[in-house]
Amino acid sequence: LFARCAFDSIQRHKVIENLQQEAESFVLPDLPHHIELLRSQVEDPIKSIPSVLEIFNQAQEVDSNSYGLVVNSFYELEQDYVEHFRKVMGRKAWLIGPATLCNQEGADMFGWRGETKVGEECVKWLDGRKQGSVVYMCFGSISAFTAAQLREMALGLEASSHPFVWAVRNAGEDWIPEGYMQRIEGRGLLINGWAPQQLILNHAAVGGFITHCGWNSCLAGINAGLPMGTWPLFAEQFFKERLLVDVLKIGVAVGSKVFGITSEDRPVIKAAALEAA
Repeated sequence: LFARCAFDSIQRHKVIENLQQEAESFVLPDLPHHIELLRSQVEDPIKSIPSVLEIFNQAQEVDSNSYGLVVNSFYELEQDYVEHFRKVMGRKAWLIGPATLCNQEGADMFGWRGETKVGEECVKWLDGRKQGSVVYMCFGSISAFTAAQLREMALGLEASSHPFVWAVRNAGEDWIPEGYMQRIEGRGLLINGWAPQQLILNHAAVGGFITHCGWNSCLAGINAGLPMGTWPLFAEQFFKERLLVDVLKIGVAVGSKVFGITSEDRPVIKAAALEAA
């Protein structure tokens, strides 16, 4: 509900419309915490893809006419914003999460798509690492990056000196730095495509999670008790970064400052920023 409250604040107070042209950042009014965003981290409706904007407008209309929301969250996680949603915004909500808890045991742990081999190999690799030493990095199933960005990610993970598991969605190997696979042998595990995320996050060897701040990923990391490196890309992910970093104080920002639906819309974040985070 935090993202709902943040978006409502922007709309209700016409924050973007009233923002001075030279202003690079703004504070969201009337929220329980001091929440500040860069102008570049909020989607510009003028630059929106028309079809996406139309879907968004339709969703808003349906939402405003609905009786209430069933939310994949839990009260203790965002208590102030549940109360804000109900009392200030005047909306009904029932929090029934975290939904991922139903997958802690069973088929999902070793691949609900039947990809048991990936899960077994992951467990074997993680079993050989010290407790809390591994960084896991994953950006979901719809997030792509340029080859230049992937190279910086690869070098940043390498420079961190931490063992790591990295789920890479992009096809091909043209982005892999020369000699990289040899240098990270035994310290880095790259998974191309689907990864058994629940299994990885809840393994004792994993000590941190770098995520794009999609809500399912955020909740999975929170359930596992992991600190998070936040790397939002688009949608409401920049709002959720503020929840993790400023409100819950369980995240550290890697340095993503530009909202971009396509990978080409986003400037490259250098390896040193990922290494530092």
